[in-house]
Amino acid sequence: MNTPASVENALDIKFLQTVPVLRIFDVAKAREFYCDFLGFKVDWEHRFEPGLPLYMQVSRGTLRFHLSEHHGDGSPGAHVFVEMTGIEDFHREITRKGMKPCLHDEFYGARSMRVIDPFSNRISFNEYKKTNSGSKPNGK
Repeated sequence: MNTPASVENALDIKFLQTVPVLRIFDVAKAREFYCDFLGFKVDWEHRFEPGLPLYMQVSRGTLRFHLSEHHGDGSPGAHVFVEMTGIEDFHREITRKGMKPCLHDEFYGARSMRVIDPFSNRISFNEYKKTNSGSKPNGK
């Protein structure tokens, strides 16, 4: 039986990770929020020339964000949904640093914590509760 080439090639496609691009307007405020408060590290920075807008990657573990001063790279007020484990420990860590996010039990079976960066980008950190049937929206 012959399989069409498009179906064969589709079987090899794997999406590995999404890296959101979040708009920033002040590098010092971005570093304070993402590095000092949330515990990310700067992996790299890029400017086409000195004085031009910054594009950088920050990460913590396997979670990566691209932060951009470039006009057109995202809009303030984006919302990023992050699945994680250890949300209670993460909450304690950032609360000790002065942030006061609330933990919530969500209708979709997760414990969540939301933070808003200085540029109005929202990040929802979510840890799914373990159940027999699974609680994630896709049932996995």
